[in-house]
Amino acid sequence: MQGTIAITDYGWYERLRDQPGLEEVNFWKPSATRTFQAEQFSPFLFKLRAPRNAICGFAFFARYSRLPDWLAWECFQIGNGCASLAEMRARVSTIRERIRYRGGQSASVIGCVLLVQPVFFPPERWVQAPRDWPVRTQVDKKYDLSRDEGARIWAECRAVASELSEAEREQPAASVAENGAARYGTPFLIAPRLGQGTFRIAVTEAYGKGCAITEEHSLPALEAGHIRPFASGGPNEVCNGLLLRADLHRLFDQGYMTVTPQLTLEVSKRLREDYANGRTYYPLHGRPLRQPLREADRPTSAYLEWHNNSIYLG
Repeated sequence: MQGTIAITDYGWYERLRDQPGLEEVNFWKPSATRTFQAEQFSPFLFKLRAPRNAICGFAFFARYSRLPDWLAWECFQIGNGCASLAEMRARVSTIRERIRYRGGQSASVIGCVLLVQPVFFPPERWVQAPRDWPVRTQVDKKYDLSRDEGARIWAECRAVASELSEAEREQPAASVAENGAARYGTPFLIAPRLGQGTFRIAVTEAYGKGCAITEEHSLPALEAGHIRPFASGGPNEVCNGLLLRADLHRLFDQGYMTVTPQLTLEVSKRLREDYANGRTYYPLHGRPLRQPLREADRPTSAYLEWHNNSIYLG
């Protein structure tokens, strides 16, 4: 099994270590010019810079995305390792000045390594960094976690994580079970799942950053919604999501619209009955859904049928 060891800013670690119950974090980079690739849900280990030179925690890689800073903040907020969007922008600006970054028109876009189910070690439980780590290396490095230094580090990280008290972890096995083991994995080291923010980004990108009904591409006007709500047992999976213009998303959630298993939009007659209006929306009735390119990302008929039967007002 291959994992990634990446240089981590101490301030980012310190901020997130004190946050209880984090399900996902954004390991952002000030530039989006260099992409990141890894197997989904492979381990991603945090290494502090000198003079600390230690592994201070880990998470599981979900996806890499180039995002405007405001969207990264909306999706992950404190999970960005900053107290506010203003602080995040200031930190990005400071780093860019130091590395003499020139972003041009994409100046607001940052590189985002989206990670799920993070665990941060207290300083007294940090793990020794790889003995073969090149002194001057400041970029992430892949390691085989089944042999040599990779195996040693991964085994020690897993041991620390399993030994942390419930008060330190803030994610005891009991609460995992109470929240639904099938959706989160049990225990969290074995079967990670997407969090709400990562789900939003995954759905947004699956639909090409365009509304599935109107093809509206103004990103601030779009919302990623669940077909079967998370609170009603729907998972954070792209096949349970739709990217919709904000007003359509609200109507969908309230049952005034649905998408049939044949992937066409239906607008409820109740919209006219309840509000004596709806002229903007009835012309959309019968319009086919624009689907994601990947078959695995397309809406699952079981979730659509659930919405038709349980939410749609008819």
